[in-house]
Amino acid sequence: MSYNNSNKTITTERLLLRMFTSSDAAAVARLCNNYNIYKTTLYLPYPYTIDDALSWIDRHEANFEARLSYEFAVTDKISGALYGAIALSYTEKSNNGELAYWIGEEFWGNGYATEAAEAMVKYAFEDRLYHKVFARYFSSNIASGKVMEKIGMSKEGILREHIRKDGEYHDLVHYGMIQP
Repeated sequence: MSYNNSNKTITTERLLLRMFTSSDAAAVARLCNNYNIYKTTLYLPYPYTIDDALSWIDRHEANFEARLSYEFAVTDKISGALYGAIALSYTEKSNNGELAYWIGEEFWGNGYATEAAEAMVKYAFEDRLYHKVFARYFSSNIASGKVMEKIGMSKEGILREHIRKDGEYHDLVHYGMIQP
């Protein structure tokens, strides 16, 4: 993993994590307007429109500069194809942050989430000097939990029926890791 501060990119073996631009809005809307992604994420609306994407992308630069969150497009290093998104929040008082991600369904099973998540954790610890990174997922989203395990996070607990989505309660599983 290498971070380029001047153009705000993170490069991995196969991926380029970069800032979103408004030109990504159509692809984001296409990928996110998917019920299978909606049902496994905490904050994405459904249906998901281009206006949702533009509004979301519009906040990224200010959040980055304010050190509130770092939200990157997960793209193919060679072709530039957009696979999904990965974000890292920051809580200054606790010196920790939450890792969150989604990958378009057509790209599931290729290890992109794991590769991007591993890079973001290194970015958090090596470049931003976080003390802790944590993540959470719906207990029904086993694949997301496997990503967290693969990158070295440990299960910290389950919040029973913590989230209400579409009239149903869902368990939220928490994972985390302390700076090595």
